[in-house]
Amino acid sequence: MRIFGKSREIGMNNTIVILANSIKHGLRCVAGKSADGGRWVRLVANAEGGAVTTDQASYTNKYGCFVAKPMQKIIMNITQPVPLINQPENVLIEPGWVQHYNIVAAELPRYQDRPESLWGEGKRISQAEIVFGGYVVDQSLYLVKVENLTLFRSAENKRRATFRYGTIEYDLPVTCTNFDSIESGNCQHDNWVVASLGEAHRDGYHYKIIATIL
Repeated sequence: MRIFGKSREIGMNNTIVILANSIKHGLRCVAGKSADGGRWVRLVANAEGGAVTTDQASYTNKYGCFVAKPMQKIIMNITQPVPLINQPENVLIEPGWVQHYNIVAAELPRYQDRPESLWGEGKRISQAEIVFGGYVVDQSLYLVKVENLTLFRSAENKRRATFRYGTIEYDLPVTCTNFDSIESGNCQHDNWVVASLGEAHRDGYHYKIIATIL
């Protein structure tokens, strides 16, 4: 469901720190925070929140054209906000991204979110609760530091993660593209994750997802 409010111009030549670039229906779900203010943006292909293509999620530098990766600073043109009731950060973007350096792990606390929970306990929120029940989604993306992060595959061979945030234990699906490297111990990480509240599923629920492990 689309929500309409007072539009604010986001403008051109924005520098965004990419914090999530995961797979969504064979396309890309890309999000990050402005390098100066730390405000989240989710980069979408249309007003309905559609995922972007690999080409749309790519940047150029002096070496060529590449898919944007988490912790890279990307200069891009953001044309307008297109918020949804469950994803208020959505914005439309133009192609032609340019890489402008990276951040390092020591800089992640600058972009850290500190919610009391990840949209409450459990793995999902009902669409009816958001649309009719008064549950307000102020943010659908969080960069948080978690404890006891464990990656595994379910009996159905689905990528999942268990962890504790605050006093709550979570067991959520993972769409992070480097899941296999981290699971096998070939990638260093410090329990930083980007949690995302997904689009409405056909069963009437919005599911919580780990979009990136940093």
